[in-house]
Amino acid sequence: MGIIYADIELINAIDLGMAKRHQIGHDEVKRMNVNMLVDTGSVYMCINETIQEQLQLSIVEKRKGQLADGSVVEYDIAGPIEVRFKNRRCVVDAMVLPGDNELLLGAIPLEDMDVVIHPYRRELVVNPEHPYFAQMKMK
Repeated sequence: MGIIYADIELINAIDLGMAKRHQIGHDEVKRMNVNMLVDTGSVYMCINETIQEQLQLSIVEKRKGQLADGSVVEYDIAGPIEVRFKNRRCVVDAMVLPGDNELLLGAIPLEDMDVVIHPYRRELVVNPEHPYFAQMKMK
């Protein structure tokens, strides 16, 4: 199928909540558009230290993650982050990779937003079975 990237908007979810309560202005909400690798082999979303610093995301905990080579590494978990793609959104925490490592959009946000990979077009698309809103399996 090949490598697939998607244009994603990342927003500091704490800032969004503060803006909704009129504690800060909507123009003060930290947000950015990024191009992320769509990685169905990764469970979590992974950002890097640069993104974490620019969005001023809090570190909520530390977790260990197993890399593709089998090694286990401890990473910071930052969040909450509102993730937006087309007419979809979800709120997740993300593993913080060192430096400027590549950003990964993993299975949890993909499932939560009800988006799928279109294999022939090699792109991320909203689920064509539910084009207007995300629909989750409840069983």
